Amino acid sequence: MKLVVAAVGRLKRGAERDLAEQYRDRAAKSGRAIGLRAVETIEVDESRARRARDRMSEEAVALAAALPDDAVIIALDERGESLPSTALAERLARWRDQGRPAACFLIGGADGLAESLRGRADLCVAFGAATWPHQLVRIMLFEQLYRTVAILSGHPYHRA
Repeated sequence: MKLVVAAVGRLKRGAERDLAEQYRDRAAKSGRAIGLRAVETIEVDESRARRARDRMSEEAVALAAALPDDAVIIALDERGESLPSTALAERLARWRDQGRPAACFLIGGADGLAESLRGRADLCVAFGAATWPHQLVRIMLFEQLYRTVAILSGHPYHRA
């Protein structure tokens, strides 16, 4: 199974990008042993539309075009479920074992994800009730993907 993070916007050079890349690399390298063949990042441009609804719609079209065929869709959204890391690991393992080719995590723009895209998601996940900058959300997601790999492989990184 391939893991894909599709996000609106680009991480600029600097500490945030370095940290996100560090966790992405760890997840990719460790994941091979447990059937996770890649961890990819897809960045789509932020919409320049004036109205929030139009921005979200344009960004949803770009994100939808980036989805791998037959991928599990996981939307990051403040209204989503707050899952323990172990529960996320269990779900990814189940999808992997069912032969799903990819799991795609979606991070919307500043206005969030359009309902048309959220409605297609197999799972909506929130990183708590707080509002987080998109750069930090991406870092936290990559860390959770690495943690998921550690949980599934029995690595001591995750301590419950």
